[in-house]
Amino acid sequence: MSEERLRTEDESSGAVTQNNPQVRGGSDAGETDWKAAQKAFEKIASTKKLRTPKCQDAITIAVSSRCLFNMVEERKIYELQGLESYVKYQQEHEEEPLKKGPAFPLVKALETVNLRLRELYPDSDEIFDIVLMTNNNAQVGVRLINSINHYGIAAATMFQSEKDLQLSDHQLRVAFDGDAVLFSDESEKIVKTQGLDTFFEHELKFEDKPLAQGPLKGFLEVLGKLQKKFHAKDLRLNCPIRTYLVTARSAASSGGRALKTLRSWGLEVDEALFLAGAPKGPLLEKIRPHIFFDDQMFHVKGAQALGTIAAHVPYGMGQKYNKSTPITESPKKS
Repeated sequence: MSEERLRTEDESSGAVTQNNPQVRGGSDAGETDWKAAQKAFEKIASTKKLRTPKCQDAITIAVSSRCLFNMVEERKIYELQGLESYVKYQQEHEEEPLKKGPAFPLVKALETVNLRLRELYPDSDEIFDIVLMTNNNAQVGVRLINSINHYGIAAATMFQSEKDLQLSDHQLRVAFDGDAVLFSDESEKIVKTQGLDTFFEHELKFEDKPLAQGPLKGFLEVLGKLQKKFHAKDLRLNCPIRTYLVTARSAASSGGRALKTLRSWGLEVDEALFLAGAPKGPLLEKIRPHIFFDDQMFHVKGAQALGTIAAHVPYGMGQKYNKSTPITESPKKS
C-alpha cells in the first residue's frame, strides 16, 4: 500500500515538472515553480525513507498467502490436475485479483494503525511490518503481487469463519483467551487433573501471585506499547487498536488473578470479559475482533460458526483434547 501510494506521488510530481511549460521555458515564474516542485519532491523523498521500517524497531507479522487470499479453487486445480495445470491457470488469470482470505481484514486493520502512527510519529519505525509468506511456484508470484497491488496492501493457524461479519476498517480489534494463551497453562492443569472446585480454591489462594506468561503475552505487549503512543497524544478514546480478554474464567472466583497478573506485567486490555464457562462465540460475534486467539479447538470452532476469524494456539495441557483440521485445507480423499 505504501509503495503504491509513493509511486503515485512520484509520478504526479514528475508530471508537474515535465508538463509545465513555464518550468521548461526558464522564466521567473518557471523558476519559482521549479523551486516549489523541487521542495515538494524533497518532501516526498524524505517521506519515502520512512516507509520501510527498520527490522529491529518493527513488529513483524508474517501472513501466509493462503490466509491473506482465498485460494480454495486454485488449490483444487493443484490437487486434481497437478502442478503444471495449477501454474498455467495462475498465469492465465494473473490479471484477475485473488479473492480476500480470512487474514485480509486483519492486515488492513494493521495498516490502518500504521498510517495513524506515521501521522503522529513520522520519525519512528515502530510500526507493523507485514511479511507475505508463500511456498508457491515463482510463476505464481506475479498473481500474488498483482493482487497485493490491487487491494493496496503490503505484503498460529487461522481458521476461516463460516459466515461473513462486517469488521471495522478503522480500528484493529484483537481478542485473546487467558490460560495457555496470554498466561501459562499452570491453572488449566489443575482444572484438568483436580477439578473446578480445587481450581477455584487455588486461584483465590494465589490471587496476588502473577501467573507465568503464555505464548501470546508478547503480542499483547507490543500492541499495548503502540496503544500508549496514541494515549500520549490524548487519543485513548479514539485509539485505532482495541484489545480484549475473553476467558472462560469467572470474574468472582478466578478473574482477579488474571487482571492482577496483567497489572504486574504493566499491561492492560480495553475490555476483560469473564464468561464463567459460557460459549465464547455469541459474545465474539458482538465485539467482532479481526482475530481471536484460543488454545481450545471447541472455542475456536464455536467462534468460527458465528463468523469470527479464530486462530488456534497449540500450547499447553488442552492440546490433549484438541482434534481438528483447518478448513482452509482441503480434506484428503479416502
